Order: sequence, then structure tokens, then C-alpha cells
Amino acid sequence: MSDCYACGQLALAEPPPREDVLRTDHWRVAHAFNITLPGWLVVLPTRHITAFTDLHPEAAAELGTLVHRLSRALEAVTGCVKTYLMQFSEAEGYSHLHLHLVPRAVDHPDEARGPRVFSFLSDDEDDWLPEAERDEIALAVRRALD
Repeated sequence: MSDCYACGQLALAEPPPREDVLRTDHWRVAHAFNITLPGWLVVLPTRHITAFTDLHPEAAAELGTLVHRLSRALEAVTGCVKTYLMQFSEAEGYSHLHLHLVPRAVDHPDEARGPRVFSFLSDDEDDWLPEAERDEIALAVRRALD
């Protein structure tokens, strides 16, 4: 799908680590790009779908184990005390089903807890975590998964 950001990233011949933290037959994991919080991951199906009901049964079955493994890896890499898991897939150009897996640190600000964690998203590219930092985190998560 030419107008789908997720599908465009999936089609890259040699994606950088931040766009390909982990890939299975059914899922691709990327580090979110428009955020200020290190370790914010996005879990996406490897085929274009827009709703959970469109998942193949095998993909649905794999999701719980994948989220568990990634949460443990984020714990090891970021020192977080828990992870948030959210899914909306409503923004223009981002209707491809995707789940946000977000580390929540022990000293996470109260005003950014729960659904307010989206305050770490930014429209200003100057605020985003640099690509090199996202690549470094992606590689550390890969190592923690092994």
C-alpha cells in the first residue's frame, strides 16, 4: 500500500535497526520515530490490516508471547518497572494496525502516566530522539531478546 507508512518501512530492502528491531513471520517491531521517550516500541503485523479481527490466528497467538518478550527486553534495556500496551491505529496515514509498547520508568512523571504517556509524542522533528539513539536502543533490545 503506497500510502501506508508501515508498509513502506516493511518494504525497505535494508532497514536500519530502529525500523527492524525484530521481525517474525507475522510481526515487525520498530522503535517509534516521533517520540522523546527512549524505548517506545511499535509492534506491527507484516501484512496490511487495520483491525485485530483481520489477524491470522497464528499472528494472534504469537502476539502475547511477543509482547511478553519485548516487555522483558525493555525492562533490561531501559530499567522500566512496567510497560504500557496501547492500540488505536486511527491517525491519517497510520491506519495499519500497530500497537504501542511503552516503557514506564520508576521516576516517570505523574503527568505522563497512563494515557497521558502520549505527551511524549511530538510533531516537532527537532524534539525526536535522534536516529542514532533509536538504533542503539533497537540493537540493545535485540541483544536482550537473545
